[in-house]
Amino acid sequence: MNRRALFITLVPPLAICGLIGLYWNLPWSQSRLLGLSLLVVGLVFLTIARFQLGDSFSIKPEARRLVTQGLYSKVRNPIYFFGVFVFAGLFLYIERPRLVLLVLPVIVLQFFRARAEARALDENFGEEYRAYRAKTWF
Repeated sequence: MNRRALFITLVPPLAICGLIGLYWNLPWSQSRLLGLSLLVVGLVFLTIARFQLGDSFSIKPEARRLVTQGLYSKVRNPIYFFGVFVFAGLFLYIERPRLVLLVLPVIVLQFFRARAEARALDENFGEEYRAYRAKTWF
């Protein structure tokens, strides 16, 4: 993975968290530590998944090629999955645990997006995609 791209992806959100903590002068609580942990884990794996997807990344469902290596060998939609970690981590970090409830609509949205992608991949890759889908989660 390109170090510069990893730096560009990880540093800004973590710097924002640091500035939030300084601005609000928040003490380090269990909630903030858990939130920062979820945020970092989510960002790292989301970034890895994004790079493994390569040129196949798109906003709208497109089936350019079937990516089945790396994180995609275990989880069909790691960007969606780890994106939830980022949201939940951010809300816990700023010590607004009730905002974690906002993650529920995000999860629902991710399921709909995953279904749309699955249809596009099934149409273009047929049996190859169905075999891949049988071996992976979400």
